[in-house]
Amino acid sequence: MANPWAGEVEIGLNGALHSAKLTLGALAELEGALEDGDLMGLVRRFEGRSFTTRDVLAVIVAGLRGGGWQGRAADLRSVSIDGGMMGAARAAGELLARAFVVPEA
Repeated sequence: MANPWAGEVEIGLNGALHSAKLTLGALAELEGALEDGDLMGLVRRFEGRSFTTRDVLAVIVAGLRGGGWQGRAADLRSVSIDGGMMGAARAAGELLARAFVVPEA
């Protein structure tokens, strides 16, 4: 089970649960994958609900890799993410929120 206090989010891939987390290394990898290279711009896009599927995929991949997953973005092409696109977008938003905000008790 994911620990929100540690910034973790649970993501289901083909029904198997994975713990995802935006560690400092994962954030650096994410920043490198962004076209504009700006994490705060990415956060603003999620806050304004103007994110792209590329944004969602980049956050999911970075979070999974921060959680120990050894895959690449291309590995997710044929994977079913629990909840579909909406579930993936929700998980990506939660990853970003947990990376930059301490959860309330």
